[in-house]
Amino acid sequence: MEINIKEKTRLDIKSEKIKEIIRYDENGIPIFPAFVNKSWYYGNNEYIEIRSPIDQNIIAKVPKVDYETVEKEIDRLYNDRFIIRDTPGYKRIEGFLKTIDLINENIEDFVNVLMINVGKTKSQAIGEINSTIERLKRINLDVKKIYGEYQPGDWSSDYLESEGIIKREPLGLILAISPFNYPLFDSVSKIISVLLAGNSLLLKPPSLDPLPVILYYRMMELSGLPTASFSLITVPGRDMNKITSNKKISGILFTGSTETGEEIIKNSGIKQYLMELGGGDPVFVLNDTDIDYTAQRIVNGVTSFSGQRCDSIKIILVESDIYDRFKNRLLEEVSKVKIGDPRDPDIDFGPIMEIKTVDELMKGIEDAKSNGGKIIYGGNRFNNYIEPTIIEIDKNNVEKLYLFNKEIFLAVSILVKIDNIEEAINIANKRRYGLDASIFGNDINKIRKIIRYIDVGSIYINDFPRHGIGYYPYGGRKDSGIGREGVSYSIEGTTTYKTVVYNYKNKKVWNYV
Repeated sequence: MEINIKEKTRLDIKSEKIKEIIRYDENGIPIFPAFVNKSWYYGNNEYIEIRSPIDQNIIAKVPKVDYETVEKEIDRLYNDRFIIRDTPGYKRIEGFLKTIDLINENIEDFVNVLMINVGKTKSQAIGEINSTIERLKRINLDVKKIYGEYQPGDWSSDYLESEGIIKREPLGLILAISPFNYPLFDSVSKIISVLLAGNSLLLKPPSLDPLPVILYYRMMELSGLPTASFSLITVPGRDMNKITSNKKISGILFTGSTETGEEIIKNSGIKQYLMELGGGDPVFVLNDTDIDYTAQRIVNGVTSFSGQRCDSIKIILVESDIYDRFKNRLLEEVSKVKIGDPRDPDIDFGPIMEIKTVDELMKGIEDAKSNGGKIIYGGNRFNNYIEPTIIEIDKNNVEKLYLFNKEIFLAVSILVKIDNIEEAINIANKRRYGLDASIFGNDINKIRKIIRYIDVGSIYINDFPRHGIGYYPYGGRKDSGIGREGVSYSIEGTTTYKTVVYNYKNKKVWNYV
């Protein structure tokens, strides 16, 4: 496999509003700042190089924020945590809605950064921006979860002549850690759930592609949202342990691997967590499904953003009556995927962000071969570009595979023939992950049985798993996470209950019979 790179990657920022915050080194490489103590922070001449996954060229630098600076910022954010609470809710909403206008005014730069820094095609970049804007437009639905409840005391003989207010109250200072695959959308979703609820925010953007997040922070600064309430620290993930364990941080929002999530929890102690962790989803293909439609949707679910999605399809369980016909159709569909430089409008499958992940897949392929697996499509690589890969294996061997037991964050899926849905449920539930599942078919009894017995957080009927803007809540079971994210649901992870009981004993407010 050969990849044709159109031209060397470089960033060309058009917006004067964004240019104002960028500096340049002696070689003309742009330096994008962090955001610390209510202003842009350029560090002390120690930088992290940001490379484009398209050609591994250095396209920018960001300051490597040292621990002492972060510790001071945690203290400041903790002490200033009531500033956002004292900003009326409607003004917070106005600020977020203003960022929509600012994104649209600077959309060319957002598209360019998502293509060059993240390796997305233009359509994928525009899709992420549109999802971000749609998410911002739905913040009125989030507000409903902040209102709290009223509880009268007369339903218990112990609490007659009392009443309670059960408040939804912000936790205080929250650390958010964003993933590389949807750096803009996922960061904005976390920012909304933290700031709208009245918390102060310390955000660590993804180390591989922090630039889209920095652009959005510039929009926040211009929007009127209180800058005292949010910070952005460009810190390598390996240096985060001292930060996550800080006692002034009351909650952590994290999207990433199960292994990293476990390390955060062990290191950080008693806090409130909202985590979407490892996934890679099973799909059940029933023998009465529309084979053409199902094959097309499953290939989308395997290959979307080169498989670098937590909800990417990783195991395809097909009833035996249609197995051969479905396999042939699946291979026809996956062969249509065009791999290459995402700046080429004909390409729909771009580079992989981390070369080490491609290395891991190659090891997984060899492991599958040694356990009886057959590569029926793909498996070839060129540096950090790799074909989508389909591996066929007998149902009795599938549980032995490294690819079954470990999520590899790429477009690779295992194809398995099953005789009945009970076999399929048993196989799927033996995976350590439980994020999503899909069912393609029409037999409502089979569908309902799978829904009942499968251990996952979300199930998609006749579609591939896709969280979208989080309109429907999503989140994992088992090793796939803690809590639920989504419009209004993420607020539950950034707030806590405070019960206030008013006693009116002998005040004659009530005259019970």
